[in-house]
Amino acid sequence: MNTSVASSGNTWDFFSFDLTAPQPDLDGDLIKQLGFIPGLQDILMLRQVHALEHATVWVLGAMDMENQVDHQLLGGLSTAQGFYLYGDVNISDLRRAVTLALHRLTSGEWNLAVHPRCGTNVSVEVALTTGLAVGMHLLLPRGPIEQLIGLGVAATTAAEISPGIGSVVQRYLTTAIPFNLAIANIVHTQDPEGKDAYFIRVHWQT
Repeated sequence: MNTSVASSGNTWDFFSFDLTAPQPDLDGDLIKQLGFIPGLQDILMLRQVHALEHATVWVLGAMDMENQVDHQLLGGLSTAQGFYLYGDVNISDLRRAVTLALHRLTSGEWNLAVHPRCGTNVSVEVALTTGLAVGMHLLLPRGPIEQLIGLGVAATTAAEISPGIGSVVQRYLTTAIPFNLAIANIVHTQDPEGKDAYFIRVHWQT
């Protein structure tokens, strides 16, 4: 999962309603019952890491506002072992932010797991735009003006509805509350593409 986000001090309340609350034992029980499925634990861990990545960015953004720091854009990349964090971040602040983010997530601040600038939202918007554009192409007359209008309507509609749909996809598919994660260490390193980053390594606990 790839996330490029700007620091912000306010969590994003993407919906006013709350469906089923996250179950702390759900992923652990899945591992116990279905652990024979190849890659299952990596998938479950990746979802939890992705949530921790988002929450860490939220917490760092709040720190920046309190300290009146003009923070650069932060970027993140989640893996099954932890996540990379890109940007000009003080490692002491990062350590505090990751620890606080994990605590707040597992204590009930579940909205911290979702971020409006997540790459998931971009993917959702691309998929919606493509689907709507194909639909408009099939429904409208083949004239160039009608097709251009249809393409414009598809793009505008996708841009309007994708944030809400993207937040639902994040909440129920690409993230999960990190009830099973523990922070191992934080190191300054390079990602697989050679970019400078901090890597927040985590490990699974039942």
